[in-house]
Amino acid sequence: MRSVGTVLALVVLATLVATFARRWRIPAPSLLVVAGLAVALLPGTPQIEISPEIIGLVVLPPLLYASAEEMPWRELRAVWKPVGILAIGLVLASAAAVGAVAALVTPLSWEMAFVLGAVLASTDPVAVTALGRRLALPPRVQVLVQAESLFNDATSLVLVRVAAGIAVASAAANWGAAGGEFLVLAGGGTVIGAAVAAAIALIRRRTEDPVLETVIALVTPYAAYLLAEAAHTSGVTSCVVAGVVLGGRGDRLTNARIRLQLHAVYGTVVFLLESVVFSLIGLALPTQVRALADGDRAWPLYALAVAGTLVAVRLLWLAPLSAVVQRKGGISRLNWRIPMVLTWAGTRGVMPLAAALSIPEVTKDGTPLTDRPLVLVLTTSVVVVTLVVQGFTLAPVVRASGIALEPAHTAREEAEARSHLAHAGLARLEELAELEAAPDVVLDRLRRGLTARLDDARDRLTEQNGTATATESADLVYRQLRRDLITVETIELQRLYDTHTISDTTRRRLQRSLDLEEARLSDS
Repeated sequence: MRSVGTVLALVVLATLVATFARRWRIPAPSLLVVAGLAVALLPGTPQIEISPEIIGLVVLPPLLYASAEEMPWRELRAVWKPVGILAIGLVLASAAAVGAVAALVTPLSWEMAFVLGAVLASTDPVAVTALGRRLALPPRVQVLVQAESLFNDATSLVLVRVAAGIAVASAAANWGAAGGEFLVLAGGGTVIGAAVAAAIALIRRRTEDPVLETVIALVTPYAAYLLAEAAHTSGVTSCVVAGVVLGGRGDRLTNARIRLQLHAVYGTVVFLLESVVFSLIGLALPTQVRALADGDRAWPLYALAVAGTLVAVRLLWLAPLSAVVQRKGGISRLNWRIPMVLTWAGTRGVMPLAAALSIPEVTKDGTPLTDRPLVLVLTTSVVVVTLVVQGFTLAPVVRASGIALEPAHTAREEAEARSHLAHAGLARLEELAELEAAPDVVLDRLRRGLTARLDDARDRLTEQNGTATATESADLVYRQLRRDLITVETIELQRLYDTHTISDTTRRRLQRSLDLEEARLSDS
């Protein structure tokens, strides 16, 4: 019962802190980590030990899937080359640099230093998505950071397995086998994730029950993860691929009412899981520190050295890569602000912690792996440092860089898109008028509503103006025709996105507005 009470108290604490973080416009992950750390230091707080099964099986799949669903196909295709370089090259470089620094400045053996480097080599998709949610980054910059964090986990996972095998079995590294394992993990995970997405899409096209749709959406990430793990491939990659594929086709699989319900349910699930997991990171650190040997008491200095190494290697890797990309794009004057923002956005989070917890506690001959507690402490403390330092300062860095999209730009883009949608609706309305397909009173009512939206395109979608019709049949015709116009506007919205006229953020926002109106029409 005590454990149940602890979990409930943790949920309440995390929810309260995350709520205040949103109200104060503070990055929720950063504040949650600080709150968890503060609570853990209070007298009488029970010791919190994080189970790797809970993190890897319960928490990660839905959070990874939700992050991947937000990935726009168009921007992803535009940045896949630099993402591939970062997902493999930067991970290897970071692991090597952290391993070398840890072997030099910490008491870790070189084998366990390599394990630490492999654990911390990749950025974290959960943290990156949560921190970047409120930043007005250009679409390609946002997608580059998010896609890198989603697709670099297979490389890091292979490195962790190789490094742990060296530390546990004292065997030499077999890089040929490691390369084959990477192909199995990444390739197998990709195939299984795509297959799961295809099966789920087929089911959802034939389902109109909101409850069943919600259950399918909640089960999807776990199905992709478990099937991939059962096939000894990467469950993380499978989850990500399923999310990317289904996220790009979500508007075509369901109707407006179900999309709104899924948005609300998944938003709640992600909010609760993110709140709890980031609080757990802060809560677990004091317990891990107490398990350290007396000779490891300089761990704060070790953690700062490792965190500084990660930032330095990331900047040294991104600066020339950004220069090459800009030169190929025909930019004569290089912009060094973009690599700075990309460097500062590379936070660590849940994934490194899950990888560290998966390290075996004993070697192959049964002796305890004595350096494991220090690796856990350094991993958690580096995660805390990046979430707190980079998390609290990321927004000022983005503002100082000058690359953030101004609110006026976003408002203008959205207003122009609304204007296009209203024009498309009016054009369809004129076709219906010429065909005399509806009473004039209904057409006039629809025309007034579209004209008002066209005249005031910057405002949110509001309830239609107009005089109530005299008969119930006319109101029914109005609702049917308005739904027809919404279909036309949805097609126009997709055309604007496909022709690169609007961003994915604007497309999603306007699609939600159309969904809300369609749902209101169905309820009336």
